[in-house]
Amino acid sequence: MAPLGPPTAYDVDRIRWHFPALHEGAAHFDGPGGSQVPDTVATAVVETLTSAISNRGTVTAAERRADRVVVDARAAMGDLLAVDPGGVVFGRSATELTFQLARTLSSDWGPGDEVVVSRLDHDANIRPWVLAAEARGATVRWAEFDPGTGELSPDAVAAVIGERTRLVAVTAASNLIGTRPDLPAIAEIAHAAGALLWVDGVHATAHVLTDVPASGADFWVCSPYKFLGPHHGVLAAAPALLETLHPAKLLPSSDAVPERFELGTLPYELLAGTTAAVDFLADLALTDPSQPRRQRLVSSFAALEAHEDGLLATLEARLRAVPGLTTYSNAQRRTPTLLVTVEGHDPQDLRVALAERGVNAPAGHFYAWEASHALGLGATGGLRMGLAPYTSAEDVDRLASGLEQICGVAR
Repeated sequence: MAPLGPPTAYDVDRIRWHFPALHEGAAHFDGPGGSQVPDTVATAVVETLTSAISNRGTVTAAERRADRVVVDARAAMGDLLAVDPGGVVFGRSATELTFQLARTLSSDWGPGDEVVVSRLDHDANIRPWVLAAEARGATVRWAEFDPGTGELSPDAVAAVIGERTRLVAVTAASNLIGTRPDLPAIAEIAHAAGALLWVDGVHATAHVLTDVPASGADFWVCSPYKFLGPHHGVLAAAPALLETLHPAKLLPSSDAVPERFELGTLPYELLAGTTAAVDFLADLALTDPSQPRRQRLVSSFAALEAHEDGLLATLEARLRAVPGLTTYSNAQRRTPTLLVTVEGHDPQDLRVALAERGVNAPAGHFYAWEASHALGLGATGGLRMGLAPYTSAEDVDRLASGLEQICGVAR
């Protein structure tokens, strides 16, 4: 690794060096679907897989190693999300965790009860609640976003909350168009009605510093593979709240929190990779390594946001000048994610043409089924481009130049 630089330095070349996948030569704008992985994360996974390891315990070295991996991963996610590690739950995916908790939370719902979902969300934060409500005879209320601005206002949520609302499910950032709703305001509205707030933080956690208590969320789910880590899911909630919930579980399995929510043996290698991913994020800005990890994450995410915002401004200026191009990512507060269509070009054809130029930018609805239809894009969706910690100015120029060429724009 390169020597330490200024406290807030963001050296994208140094960062990129740690990503073996980038050596293949493609410019990656597919991060919203899953980021590339740094070498330190891969090393942590391999070393855990190839070390003596067993089910968690205190007797053998293998048992103690497994226990340490789990404890370290909970601590790492606690630092990343600013939560008590005792409320960090691991699962196969954020989708699975949401389905699992939806079944648990809805166990005492009935006719007359209501759940609020947002049209802006990924279907993983819609369908579990819709199905849970249907199973209990509860009513689903829909909070609508403005297709023109991409905004989901607190007023839109307030309009569908009532005295029988049990839970509000909303995204911290749209995986389709990047919109970041005002979570504290929505939380205040939900809590005033006596409802819980479930937040899908899968897309947001990769781009902006997360502080779950400050957001007002009662539950927060995210996926490490969106922020440089391995494939699995994470749920965070206050341990005291989790203590009140009793999911279906095997009789002999632990009833302690958070273990009561974790089905089967945990994937130790993936948890080790998650800790490594959080450590990598904490070192993006090369801050003083003696500082607490949370403090380093604060500095690194500030540098990351500045880096991504600068690149996004450059990319947007060029794309918005392309004739026939429509941008659907228009909210004032959003992640560095752009969804576009170009008149006369199928999004999948754009994807193929960019791939031929060494640019990876996928097309589709990306499971934001309701949002894509609300935008008038239906099942086709659009071309989505997302920035990541390893995105460079050269990558942005390559993407913009590729679209300009494809669309016949002379420069």
